[in-house]
Amino acid sequence: MAEHARKYPELWQRFTPRQTLVRYSWYMGVIFVAVWSVRNLDIPWFYFLDAHIQAADLAVRMWPPDMDFLGQLYDPLIETIHIATLGTAVTIVLAFPVAFLAARNTTFNSVTWFIGRLILVTSRSVNTVVWGLLFVAIFGPGPMAGIWAIAFRSIGFMGKLTAEAIEEIDQGPVEAIEATGASRLQVLWFGILPQVLPVIYGTTVYRWDINIRESTVLGFVGAGGIGIQLYASINLFSWQEVSLMLIAVFCVVVVSEFVSAIVRQRIT
Repeated sequence: MAEHARKYPELWQRFTPRQTLVRYSWYMGVIFVAVWSVRNLDIPWFYFLDAHIQAADLAVRMWPPDMDFLGQLYDPLIETIHIATLGTAVTIVLAFPVAFLAARNTTFNSVTWFIGRLILVTSRSVNTVVWGLLFVAIFGPGPMAGIWAIAFRSIGFMGKLTAEAIEEIDQGPVEAIEATGASRLQVLWFGILPQVLPVIYGTTVYRWDINIRESTVLGFVGAGGIGIQLYASINLFSWQEVSLMLIAVFCVVVVSEFVSAIVRQRIT
């Protein structure tokens, strides 16, 4: 009976004592890092005491939206959509050659693979607003800076997903085309590209949807779009105009999400 009890203890434990110690050590480590980060941020906690009052006061000032301002929103809103669309179009031209370099089965050698991956990582590591600041310094304020900011931010996203899709293709068609003596370009065009086209279409539409949202804030750094007008109204404390612009941006984002979902559904 005693031997049976040793083999089959009545108290079941999901984790061993060592696993439990490791798990709680991780928990304590996360808590320690969070507390350490908060302490070093020097947050003025007294502002939180009346934050709810300030939020309620701001909501009162923003309502009702200034509908007389609606006529001045059309051009900046259309410009925002154009920036996102043209930025995505430029991304298509730039990102997919980089994706072929960054995929192990289509790159030329380890050096070109490293260069391709470096471009993708650099693009993703820099925020769209930072790209906007850079291109405003190059092209000056305006939509051109916004287009290139959107494009350079999107290269990493679209290129990475496309490169992963290229690495996962079926090698059978590729080997069959190579056996006919086709050139490298013909292998890419007829053997690889048809297999990754659905990913390219879906990624492009999805990124365009994201770019619609990101292009709305580029005006804060002078890169065109409705963000310029939004920034001006905030500085002038014209909160009823701000609320109208936020509603307009929300409507555009909802429409772009709806269009993106329909297109992706048809692709798949």
